[in-house]
Amino acid sequence: MKEKILQLTGIQAFLAPWMNIFKGEETKKNVNILLRSYIFPLLSILLFILVWHSGATYLYNKEATAKIEKARTERGEAAALEMQNCIFSGDVSCQPNTLPSPAKVWDAYLSLLADHRIISGKKEAFEKKVAKTNAKRVAEGKAAITYTGRPSFVDQIGTSLKTVFAGFLLAALIAIPIGIIIGLSPTLRTSMNWLIQILKPVSPVVWLLLVFMIVKTLMSDSDMDKSFMISFISVGLCSMWATLVNTSMGVSTVDKDFVNVARVLKLSIGQNIFKVVLPSSLPMIFTGLRITLSVAWMVLIAIELLAQSPGLGSFVWEEFQNGANDSNAKIIVAMFVIGLIGFMLDRIMMVIQKMMSFNKEVA
Repeated sequence: MKEKILQLTGIQAFLAPWMNIFKGEETKKNVNILLRSYIFPLLSILLFILVWHSGATYLYNKEATAKIEKARTERGEAAALEMQNCIFSGDVSCQPNTLPSPAKVWDAYLSLLADHRIISGKKEAFEKKVAKTNAKRVAEGKAAITYTGRPSFVDQIGTSLKTVFAGFLLAALIAIPIGIIIGLSPTLRTSMNWLIQILKPVSPVVWLLLVFMIVKTLMSDSDMDKSFMISFISVGLCSMWATLVNTSMGVSTVDKDFVNVARVLKLSIGQNIFKVVLPSSLPMIFTGLRITLSVAWMVLIAIELLAQSPGLGSFVWEEFQNGANDSNAKIIVAMFVIGLIGFMLDRIMMVIQKMMSFNKEVA
């Protein structure tokens, strides 16, 4: 009896915080917050999975029926029955290759993680094996022997992140100084506007080809990773325009009172830029940087695919070309990973933007 009382007390202690939500004068407000923040998002996720599962099941059955009918038309009833039995048995060789179900995508995700662990183990074994040799080579001034096996899915995510951050940094280094110069001069702003408006909508594919022509010539005798160079430069050139335009606009709209005070104090051009112009323009600049990072991540996949850089774009294309039974599921995994990383990058930039913005309602 005493144990039951203790158990009941423990349950009450656990439920007490939840029960307090529904008490007091702000009951309705607390319920609305609970519904809006937890219940409705959870229901939307469940609804999405249900619709996805239903659509995948419908397409699977449609594709299976088509394969059976094709076998019946081309080889007769016995072949159709054999195809039907093969499909129902789960044999990989005859499964319909269509939109994978949520369960198959989850299995593909686990498979990719398991594959990463295997590849990581091979890398560690290789590094241990060549550790002494590499130490001698480094002492002699030679390059160390590196692992040249295929990268795992996680390794390709790392490559894509490295490429997008390099491209983002390049975009910022080009766009912010040019934007400041253009913003300080109405004449330059008017003179350069036509060029910006023409180059801004250019396709990533065109930028990639242009960068490829230049890098191929300049780095013909270099041992550097040309695919990485081409990828991050193309990403930077594609995505820098939002930062360039926002920086120019932010600088050109600095409060005239600040400009007049700078003149009264006889600040130099450098002091004027760093003490007056940049602090006043930071909210607009970071708005542009946020857009630039989002654009950089979006164009990265296409650029990696064309530049044959070992990132997520290359992974998606290789799986599409592979055509294995689980290739579609792996592509869906990559799609969700790309979306989640893009969301997290945007949230990070939003936090920085809020810190630099006078308007705290940025969303």
